[in-house]
Amino acid sequence: MDTGSNTALRTEHFGTLGDGTAVDRWTLERGGTRVRVLTYGAVVQSVEVPDRDGARAGVALGLPDLASYQQYTGPYFGALVGRYANRIGRAAFVLDGRTHHVTRNEGRNHVHGGAVGFDKRVWDARETDGGVELSLVAADGEEGFPGRLEVSVAYTLDEDGALRIAYRATTDAPTVLNLTNHTYWNLAGADSGSALGQRLRIAAGRITPADAESLPTGEFLPVDGTRFDFREPRPVSKEYDHNFVLDEGVTGPVAELYDEVSGRVLTVTTTEPGLQLYTADHFEGRPFVPCAGIALETQHFPDSPNRPEFPSTVLRPGAEFVSTTVYGFSVR
Repeated sequence: MDTGSNTALRTEHFGTLGDGTAVDRWTLERGGTRVRVLTYGAVVQSVEVPDRDGARAGVALGLPDLASYQQYTGPYFGALVGRYANRIGRAAFVLDGRTHHVTRNEGRNHVHGGAVGFDKRVWDARETDGGVELSLVAADGEEGFPGRLEVSVAYTLDEDGALRIAYRATTDAPTVLNLTNHTYWNLAGADSGSALGQRLRIAAGRITPADAESLPTGEFLPVDGTRFDFREPRPVSKEYDHNFVLDEGVTGPVAELYDEVSGRVLTVTTTEPGLQLYTADHFEGRPFVPCAGIALETQHFPDSPNRPEFPSTVLRPGAEFVSTTVYGFSVR
């Protein structure tokens, strides 16, 4: 069907969970871009865009069926991650004088929403202008987080085929919130092997260095003279899993990824203050080889609930969380 915004939209059954819950797949197509989104985990299953010769191929790592997403949970392929993306140290934080203990699911720390985060929930779906809107309710106390949270995400395609991801959330009690999309990008093609060597630019003069548990030390490290200086495009190499502090006042894309062979260009524009660059070194060959994709996760900083020097992730009743990230596609 056409949504009225010239985005072709269709839905189909994708699978059924063990408890009988149905999972659907929505396909959006506009401006040369085709995107498939699942109601399971609000997953971006695939993104297909043309190369400089007009040949369209998938550039986002995805899995073929529901069983695979349930089997390979650790990489969070294409999923919406929450209630808190990235890490919370010691799986605890203090909010308004009260200590909250959240699920420990990475050693003694919390990561990506806990044991059953938003990536493992089935979202409600409805057609919206230019795409699909997914929504869910997270109960007070779910995974240890305070507040009943109502959250939605709209996946839409702009006129030029850019993928726009717009998040909104409200709560009935003070809580913390950090949402991101965990798509892995490989502009040479999702089945082409390693994505290393593709050229990346990030508008960030600082990172938040991390310790052995991937928790920030609280410092802000200038990137000058380090392997973290992507202010000019450079090939991506191994062993990145770091939060970049995006420069303030950037009006255009904060990041750009370019594949010289296909000519495909990915740009990232966001309202978020940080971008986590992750090169997927832990992939073991099934279902993808190490470094098969590059994650560019727009978000607030890791462990912000325990770091008052970082931008706040607190959401209070009466306020609305609003965040938008746009992934643009072109060729060169």
